Amino acid sequence: MSNQQGGHSPQEGGRPPLSFGTKFNYGFGQAAEGLKNGAFGVFLFFYYNQVLALSGTLAGLAVGIALVFDAVTDPMAGSISDNWRSKLGRRHPFMFLAAAPLAIAFFLLFNPPEGLGQMGLFAWLLIFAVLTRAAMTLYHVPHIALGAELTNDFEERTTVVAFRQFFSTFGTLAAYIIGFLLFFNSTPEVPKGQFRVEAYAPFAMALGLLMVVSILVSAWGTRSQIPFLPQATGAQEKLGLGAMALRMIREIREALTNRSFAWLFSGVLIVFMMVGVDSALNLHMNTYFWELSATGNTLFFAAYPIGVMFGTLIARRLNVLFDKKPSVVFGTSWWALCQIVPVVLRIFGFFPENGTDALLITLVCVKFVQGVGVVQALITFGSMVADIVDEHELKTGKRQEGIFFASVSFSGKFTTGIGNVVGGIALDLISWPRGVAIQSAADVPPETITWLGLVYGPIVAGFAVVSVWCYSKHRLDRHRHKEIVAELEVRRRAREGQQVQAAGGGS
Repeated sequence: MSNQQGGHSPQEGGRPPLSFGTKFNYGFGQAAEGLKNGAFGVFLFFYYNQVLALSGTLAGLAVGIALVFDAVTDPMAGSISDNWRSKLGRRHPFMFLAAAPLAIAFFLLFNPPEGLGQMGLFAWLLIFAVLTRAAMTLYHVPHIALGAELTNDFEERTTVVAFRQFFSTFGTLAAYIIGFLLFFNSTPEVPKGQFRVEAYAPFAMALGLLMVVSILVSAWGTRSQIPFLPQATGAQEKLGLGAMALRMIREIREALTNRSFAWLFSGVLIVFMMVGVDSALNLHMNTYFWELSATGNTLFFAAYPIGVMFGTLIARRLNVLFDKKPSVVFGTSWWALCQIVPVVLRIFGFFPENGTDALLITLVCVKFVQGVGVVQALITFGSMVADIVDEHELKTGKRQEGIFFASVSFSGKFTTGIGNVVGGIALDLISWPRGVAIQSAADVPPETITWLGLVYGPIVAGFAVVSVWCYSKHRLDRHRHKEIVAELEVRRRAREGQQVQAAGGGS
């Protein structure tokens, strides 16, 4: 493995246009993380806290520590893959390697032995959440870096990210549908299937197998692009773990010297803290605040990813019309409003009553439009980071997709971990009752349910104002990017000319 940065291969100028099949196979690989995120975002915290009766603080702490560990390993995975040498290039070896360990760790996460006490459950959750996330990192970071390498076209990048986002959301939707309709469906004995403890292990096995399929299809289906991808250059040097960690820190520091990236990085810190609280508390909200049935949960959780997938169809067009910064600001603001408004209206008595069709229809519509709006930020953000990689290469001569995307992943996971901890602590602070016996709102004091809604909605989502302010500082638009790409192309042609001259002189 080399400590030199990636440079473009000599075939760069001869790269064929990206086919639909390549973009499809690349995007399909993101379904694996979508499946994992769907399970983690809806079922994991609820399973350990409400079904297995692990305290909210311990459950939130375990999930949070796992996310922080994951956040630290993301930049390291990015740095290692940026500098990796093999016949399969920089990214594909890790994509192939990650599939089996991910499925095994994920299954064990949802299958703890019986008889574990509070600390035993905490340790099991922590260990296998860490292992699951580590295996996903081994795949996910090289995969998202690969997306930035497939094309350097300003608009085509949005399309590539849209494919990735579509299948990420498809995977999340699949996790919800598989969970609520196949494994956690209602029965006369257990009206709310999410309390059925014996269903979680087979649920995890089914999702783990689907993750393996997604990863292998993506890795195999994009292997034809390897000759045209940037490769590590320079003298190869073996590095130990300490040296790699120091290099990772140096590369993150260099990335944050880019003004545009620094502001995007700061904004996403706030966003993912909100996401962490949402993922910790959303099934609690649906079970006790909105009192949704299994069918209601299925429709509610399906509406958001369906909205996201619909929104991917218009993301590129909106980028063309309005450029990228307005899209990411709009998407973030829209998500926060859809999070806040229903809870506030309910508290003030202007929202449909629980148990009515009007409530379910309204909530489903809100989640659908929330998905349509937020995906404009999700897709655009990934496209903006890819553009920043070009700007960084022009300034430094280093091609570092891995470290940039891993740094974003680092910030997101670190603050999502904090959000999970905050959500868990909040449940304990408001004296939330737990255990399988607590299955309806009648088992919880009304004021406690109100506090649950306030934490989930306005208290946390209000921080989106800070995130939008950070995004407003971004300055890299399509005109400047066009200039950057042109300057990079001049450099590459000059370098290729020098290589030809050197080869001629050597002969």
